[in-house]
Amino acid sequence: MSATPVQKIRVPLGFAYGFLFLWLSRPTPALLVTGLAIAAVGLALRLWASGHLNKGRELASSGPYAWTRNPLYLGSFIMGLGFTLAGARIVLIVLFPLLFLAIYWPVMRREERELADWFGAPYTLYRESVSLFVPSFRRFVLVSGPGQNVRLSNFQWSKVIYNREHKAVIGFVLVAAFLWVKMLWL
Repeated sequence: MSATPVQKIRVPLGFAYGFLFLWLSRPTPALLVTGLAIAAVGLALRLWASGHLNKGRELASSGPYAWTRNPLYLGSFIMGLGFTLAGARIVLIVLFPLLFLAIYWPVMRREERELADWFGAPYTLYRESVSLFVPSFRRFVLVSGPGQNVRLSNFQWSKVIYNREHKAVIGFVLVAAFLWVKMLWL
């Protein structure tokens, strides 16, 4: 499948928003602490999700994947909301969800089609039982049959590293440090 126009520009758009965020942010102590706490929840969700993910090899349906089909994107959204709140600018708080939706909604839909092609019936059952983005309150359990590339996996730190999620931790620390320094110097 070829990339959509939004997919082609999602990285440059993300960087543009990031630079705008860094330039416009005016953190205050209360919003910085609150925002970083929210962002940390998003980071924890990303770590948990990546520890259950064997991208391209197995259908992830354990851990947070039992409640939402896109816990990595949900974690990114929560992180972004937290950082945006910490930045203490209304324009950023309004712009972030709109930009996230414009970029990631088409990406999630495209990935849905790819997963359906790759995993077939088990993915169809999973898709019908687990919400796309907002977690559902019922937990999904996928039972695999012979010849299906589906396995319920336990969390593994090696998967977190393999999925390069340590970069999200580094990014979190760098943005938090930048906001802290910016707050002290304003």
